[in-house]
Parts: sequence; structure tokens; C-alpha cells
Amino acid sequence: MTAATQKSTTSAHLRRIRLERVHAKNEAAATTGEAYEFVAPLDDSAHISPEDWKRERALCFVHKIEQGDVVQRGLLVHRQGGAGGGTWQFDYALWEGDEESGFRFDAHRFMVDEYVSVRDADGDVRTFKIASVKPV
Repeated sequence: MTAATQKSTTSAHLRRIRLERVHAKNEAAATTGEAYEFVAPLDDSAHISPEDWKRERALCFVHKIEQGDVVQRGLLVHRQGGAGGGTWQFDYALWEGDEESGFRFDAHRFMVDEYVSVRDADGDVRTFKIASVKPV
């Protein structure tokens, strides 16, 4: 397999994923518009592939969105620890403690209309609906 063929095969699995905030019944509607858009390599079963991420990590960015505006830019990172042996995080300033962790992202299938949770830097856990999954 040539380098060009290998790059094409790996890139075919990169997906742009949009998560949109789902509000609890007791939350004010004023907090609408919270979302994340990130790029991740998904395997054939729609799970994030740590092996492909290692090869393509420079392309795995995240944008945090509030009220339609990008308020933070960072990277999708994979760190040691967690229930599955590793934790997926959105890191906006490497090693500054501002990470937001995907709750069990290692076990989730990233498919439209599924739900995932994200723990923000303050420790609050919020639920998001997967609004779209598109090729990069």
C-alpha cells in the first residue's frame, strides 16, 4: 500500500460531528445554542478509533459554540485513564486544566440522534444530541 493510498483510506474515516445541547426540564431556555463541532476518526461501527486518531490527531479539532458563535477552539485528545483505559477530551489550551471530557466516548456510537454527555471544566455534566455526522 502506498503512502497516498494509506492516507486516503484513513481520511475516509474522518468525520465532522456536531453535538447540540439537550436541556433538562428545569433549565431556562435562555441557554440554547450550546454545541460542539469536532473532527474524529470513526471506525465501521461508528466508534472513535484511537489508532486512527494517533495518525490523524493534528486534524482532530473541536469548536465550542454558544449562540451560533465559536467561543473556543481546541483539539480532541486521548488521555490515559478512565473506565475504558482512556478518556477523550476537548482541550482548548494544552495542559492548562480547561479540558472538557466526553463521558464514555470510547463506548458510544457516533450516529445521528444518539445522545452523549460532556463534563465541562467546572465538573458539570451536560447532555448533547448528535445532530450530524459528515465526511470531512
